[in-house]
Amino acid sequence: MKKIFNTIFCFLLIVLKTKESYSQTTEKHLSNIKQLTYGGDNAEAYFSFDDNYLTFQSNNKIWGVECDQIFLMNIKNAARDTSYLPKKISDGRGRTTCSYFLKNNNKIIFASTHHLMNGCPPLPEARADHRYLWSLYPFDIFIADTLGKISKQLTNSPGYDAEATISPDGKKIVYTSDKSGDLELYVMDIDGQNEKQITNGLGYDGGAFFSPDSKRLVFRASRPKSEEEKQEYINFLKQGLVAPTNMEIYTCDIEGKNLKQITNLGKANWAPFFHPSGKKIIFSSNHNSNRGYNFNLFMVDENGENLEQITSESNFNAFPMFSFDGKKLVFSSNRNNHGTKDTNLFIADWKE
Repeated sequence: MKKIFNTIFCFLLIVLKTKESYSQTTEKHLSNIKQLTYGGDNAEAYFSFDDNYLTFQSNNKIWGVECDQIFLMNIKNAARDTSYLPKKISDGRGRTTCSYFLKNNNKIIFASTHHLMNGCPPLPEARADHRYLWSLYPFDIFIADTLGKISKQLTNSPGYDAEATISPDGKKIVYTSDKSGDLELYVMDIDGQNEKQITNGLGYDGGAFFSPDSKRLVFRASRPKSEEEKQEYINFLKQGLVAPTNMEIYTCDIEGKNLKQITNLGKANWAPFFHPSGKKIIFSSNHNSNRGYNFNLFMVDENGENLEQITSESNFNAFPMFSFDGKKLVFSSNRNNHGTKDTNLFIADWKE
């Protein structure tokens, strides 16, 4: 019996080592990958400026939430303890999204509907055509400390104000709003003053991040071309919906000038983030997939050349962010979810 057990144990070790080796060779830029969450949908995890913490959104029912709420994670503790419980920042009312640290590391910006409703807003109804749509909930943007105490409401429009991120120098905020009648990018000072509309092309502009020098933006955008596509986009927008299935990656400076389309791959290219050098962009895409839902991370030069696939494990990898020291990459993935629909957070050492 002992001999049989030893044989089985050795076989399992070989399988595990083979799998590890495969991950290392097919995802050559990622090493020492650690899983940080276990269960639910966990997404948009972004580093504190000292790289010790993450703020993210989750609907993990085990944590006592009904829809996305904002959580704070100690990275080292989560990486070594599978039972780690992150701290909930939002108070559980409404729905929240898109959190990000301010440069002092003791305040967090996020979008929420809690000021308008106690419960979770309804999900979009299932459609006969099976179109995948995002709901544009009536979010406004708030600043809170790490205990969840809100100190300021930055926006106050009746529609969608969300997807806010902070410049590396800590001076500016970029976010998406439909206040103009379309989904455009806006930049304002960290205190909410001196707001300026940055984009103005018909289509969804969102998910923007600053370059490492705080002078440029990278974002995802849809640009409907035919009259039929334009009318469909407008009709969805009137219903508080957007179809995120055709998007490309763009850059511009923080004044809205020098707008450039970086990718022209087709399908959905989104969740972009600048490489620490500021000369490359990492993003999620399903452009080379035969199915719509099969996203991997890719990296491309800022001029759109030298496209490189970064991930190959599982069929969903998105929301990449480099640590401020450039040594780590955090991302969401449904790898290692044991056949469930869970999307978890992972962190890896970055190898050039």
